[in-house]
Amino acid sequence: MTPNPALADLRFLVGDWDMALSGAEFLPDSESTMHGSVVFEWIEDGAALVIRQGGAATWIIGRDDSGQDYQVLYADNRGVSRVYGMSLTDSVWRLWRRTPEFSQRYHGEISADRAVITGRWEKSVDGGTTWDHDFDLRYSRTSPSRS
Repeated sequence: MTPNPALADLRFLVGDWDMALSGAEFLPDSESTMHGSVVFEWIEDGAALVIRQGGAATWIIGRDDSGQDYQVLYADNRGVSRVYGMSLTDSVWRLWRRTPEFSQRYHGEISADRAVITGRWEKSVDGGTTWDHDFDLRYSRTSPSRS
């Protein structure tokens, strides 16, 4: 399947990944790591990329071909829905949203072989003036890319 040309840089993500979440206040203890399977796949004949985190969350990534950044629609099983901005280079994946009551940002480093992404989420409750660590997130590819 050929993706939308505006999404071509995302091809390496397509496939199955293990997601390891750690360093979060909401985990049972500070040394805990929670694992889950994540699938990145094309939808609508390559018009958008969807990320499925089991039954817990869905992310849909698209892009206006006149811009550099992507837009991401997020929804989860808690009833939360959000819109993020996103950028991607060969070695860095960034996501962000800024609202007065709860802002977030993610910075992930992509390994040279593009099989591991190691990053961290940060949060802000004052519109992005101050930032606190939220949790660490590591994606490890578990199947060959299905680009």
